[in-house]
Amino acid sequence: MGQVYAVSERVLDGSPEQVFAALADYEKTRPGLLPAQYSEYQVREGGQGAGTVVHWKLQATEKRVRDCLFTVTEPSPGRLVETDANSSMVITWTVTPAGEGSSKAVVETTWEGAGGIGGFFERTFAPKGLGRINDQVLERLAAAVAQGPAA
Repeated sequence: MGQVYAVSERVLDGSPEQVFAALADYEKTRPGLLPAQYSEYQVREGGQGAGTVVHWKLQATEKRVRDCLFTVTEPSPGRLVETDANSSMVITWTVTPAGEGSSKAVVETTWEGAGGIGGFFERTFAPKGLGRINDQVLERLAAAVAQGPAA
């Protein structure tokens, strides 16, 4: 087995506070950021940042669907960590300043991959596929921040 790692990032128009608030809003903003690969999204506890428990299914490939139950922590300012109770997956969102009125949002995903030849293919192809999915989330995040807070 080996660790699988995927990272995506984007510079967005909006302050770090605005971007982080949008990411931490699991009730209103976050569902609108998710592309078609996500289904059965449900906030089970909380809904705003640390302490939130959120469920979704992620169809990473035609045959692979992950049933995820994440608990959210905020270990430091500008950072959300989503830890899956059903697997070794951890998603870390980091928002930092990127110049006047801009922010950089980075999403890093790690998990323990399979062993053998299947693990080789997972470590080779999964980061690219997940990167495409996360790029869509970041694109939608940019649009949501540009529109302003949800009513």
